[in-house]
Amino acid sequence: MIDHVRDLTSVREATDRLLAAASSWDNAALAEPSRLPGWTRGHVLAHLARNADALVNVLQGLPMYEDGETRDADIERDAVRTLDVQLADLKATADRFQAVCDEPADWDRTVELRNGVTDSASRVPFRRWVEVALHHVDLGAGYELADLPEEFQLREIAFLADRWSGRPEVPPVTLRTPDGADRGRTGGDKGAPVTVTGPLDELLGWLAGRGDKGARLAAEGGPLPQLPPL
Repeated sequence: MIDHVRDLTSVREATDRLLAAASSWDNAALAEPSRLPGWTRGHVLAHLARNADALVNVLQGLPMYEDGETRDADIERDAVRTLDVQLADLKATADRFQAVCDEPADWDRTVELRNGVTDSASRVPFRRWVEVALHHVDLGAGYELADLPEEFQLREIAFLADRWSGRPEVPPVTLRTPDGADRGRTGGDKGAPVTVTGPLDELLGWLAGRGDKGARLAAEGGPLPQLPPL
């Protein structure tokens, strides 16, 4: 069962961790490339601030973003700001998100995100946790997938496995850790079944298109499937 209150605590902790790491930088470090193609660290921080605003919109029944072009333009506009402005914006928008989440609300209601995607309002805090945690890794500043809490890794693996479930271009896949525990299934129902085995952080990296993207995973029954982009 989703516990949005507990997830909000995890969001605060993840945000504080990211802010503490970034506060040690200078403006030159902010302009360095992130691990996301075409984005600097400044782009990542700008995206996180605008994403907090967007999720506030979602919880208030408004469109998440005006449109895709405006979303991208806002990130480009804000990516070049100085470090102090970036950090102040990220903290302010994170506080605003938390304040909206603290208001009395029906957490069982359905909300709409981007591209017509719908979800329970109760899952929005976890979605924010995902944004903050994975993008902290994307900053390339010493925080890695293996540093993410095990609870987060397990839940995001399950979330992404569900996302790729039923995709005809992905064969049936069983996810497994080296201890032999099944960690979920994904893919469609066509093609030879494949068992993909590796540590949680490696499974997460493959599903999320990060880290080594599955290079150190063992695939049995066929080659490691290629996943569509997120």
